[in-house]
Amino acid sequence: MIRMAIAGAAGRMGRAIIREIGCLDDMMLVAALVSERSGLAGSDAGEMAGVRALSVPVSSGGIERAFDTMVDFSRPDALRDNLEICKRHDAGIVVGTTGLDESQNRCMAEAAKQIPVLYAANTSIGINLCVSLVEMAARVLDGSDVEIVEAHHGGKVDAPSGTAILLGEAAAVARNQDLAACGVFSREGHTGRRRAGSIGFSTIRGGDIAGEHTVLFIGESERIEITHRTTDRKIFARGALQAARWLSGQERGLYTMADALNLD
Repeated sequence: MIRMAIAGAAGRMGRAIIREIGCLDDMMLVAALVSERSGLAGSDAGEMAGVRALSVPVSSGGIERAFDTMVDFSRPDALRDNLEICKRHDAGIVVGTTGLDESQNRCMAEAAKQIPVLYAANTSIGINLCVSLVEMAARVLDGSDVEIVEAHHGGKVDAPSGTAILLGEAAAVARNQDLAACGVFSREGHTGRRRAGSIGFSTIRGGDIAGEHTVLFIGESERIEITHRTTDRKIFARGALQAARWLSGQERGLYTMADALNLD
C-alpha cells in the first residue's frame, strides 16, 4: 500500500487526485496540504473533495504522518517547502506545478540528489505520447514551420502553458535548436516575415476549458496537426498517480513522465 500525500489539495487537481485515490486498492491518502489562505485547514480531505469522509484532516502546515510519495499541484512558491517535507520523510515527489522559474528548477535538481523527484509539465498519458509524436514529426518534417496553439480555462495564471512549452521543447530538441532562441511567444504590429526555424506560440483563455493543445507542422501544400483535447481533469489525476506508483520503486534522481511511461 503506497501512502500518499497531496500538496495543493484544495485545488482542482488536488481534489481530483483525492477522488481517484479513493477508487484504488494499492494507495491510501494520509496527508492533504493546503494554503493557509484557503481556510480549509482542519476539514476532512475526502469531504473537501466531494467524496466520503476519509479521516484525513487537511493541514496548512507540515506533515506528521509518514508517507511514501507526495503529488504536488500547489503553487511555484510552495515548492521549496514541499521538497523539504519530502526530504525529511525520505519520500518521493511528483511535481505537477507549472510556471516554475530557474531557481525552483534548481531546487528540484538539488532535492533529486537525496530523493526521487519526477517533474511533469503535464501528467496526461496522452499528452506525453503526443510529445514523442512531436519529436518524430519534427525530425522528419525538418523544413516545416511549427506553431503551437493552447487553450485553458480563464483561471489559469501562466502562459503559455507548461505543456505548450514541453511540446515546443520536444520540437526544438529534435531539430537541434534552443527553444529560448527560436521560440516566438507574441506577435503584434508589423512583425515582418516569419523567421525560418522559429516555433510560434498562441494562447487562448476562457470558460472552463480543461486543456487543449495543437502542434501544427506547416509545409508546402500540406499541414500535419497533432492535437490533444482534455474533457475531464481525472485523466491528469490518473496519470499523476501512475507516475507516483512508478516513482515509489525508484532510487533518488530526477525523472520525467517519459521515464515513468517508458517512452524514451
